[in-house]
Amino acid sequence: MSTESKTRAVTTYRLSEMKARGEKISMLTAYDYSMARILDEAGIDVILVGDSAANVMAGYETTVPMTLDHMIYHGRSVARAVERALVVVDMPFGTYQGNSKEALASAIRIMKETEADAIKLEGGVEVLESITRILSAGIPVMGHLGLTPQSIHKFGTYTVRAKEEAEAEKLLEDAIALEQAGCFGIVLEKIPATLGAKVAARLKIPLIGIGAGNGVDGQVLVVHDMLGINNEFSPRFLRRYADLYSTMKNAFESYIADVKSGDFPNEKEQY
Repeated sequence: MSTESKTRAVTTYRLSEMKARGEKISMLTAYDYSMARILDEAGIDVILVGDSAANVMAGYETTVPMTLDHMIYHGRSVARAVERALVVVDMPFGTYQGNSKEALASAIRIMKETEADAIKLEGGVEVLESITRILSAGIPVMGHLGLTPQSIHKFGTYTVRAKEEAEAEKLLEDAIALEQAGCFGIVLEKIPATLGAKVAARLKIPLIGIGAGNGVDGQVLVVHDMLGINNEFSPRFLRRYADLYSTMKNAFESYIADVKSGDFPNEKEQY
């Protein structure tokens, strides 16, 4: 990556430029200042303040319990750290489904109180009214299709979506509708790679995959998963780039042993 690419701020327009020239888009989640600062300095293009914070930060089994206040807290923490990356904040369950006025109010709160760059929400034509109203206020919107974790109680499983022709066709129709409405990008989660490539080729806006194959315009992972902090989650699409669970556990055990033995602090580590 060139020096200019690492320092020039990423915008929604720049993401469209990246797709047009075939440059893949890198995206990871973050939920706090320290992690976001490292990601930004590493040169990540997009930081998603995901409602996956429910799982990796709060210990919930699903993302459903996350509230708007939770997401604003995490979004504000991340945005403070970032100078280059595009910061996108998830709208949590219950803040946009079925009520476009509430959706706009929620989106405005996120943008004003976090100083993030955009919001993301799950669903296709069924949430189009909310998307349109949010966009009318000048707030950039990223869509999310395929496996939509906020709808887990409807699906009843985290299995691959859109394997059947009817669901695959609806996903394509939804993606086209989101693009026509004005979304700047879409996350495609856990769908067949051939479908991911088909949708990415059909649309002009960037498609970011998580378990959607290599034919899309970029990739996103949950940072705790790819760093191996969360070592109990091993789907096929996940590549672990570190084993921080073991590294951190070993460090904690060494600290405990040193405290117990009286070795820490030593003479050089006290005043």
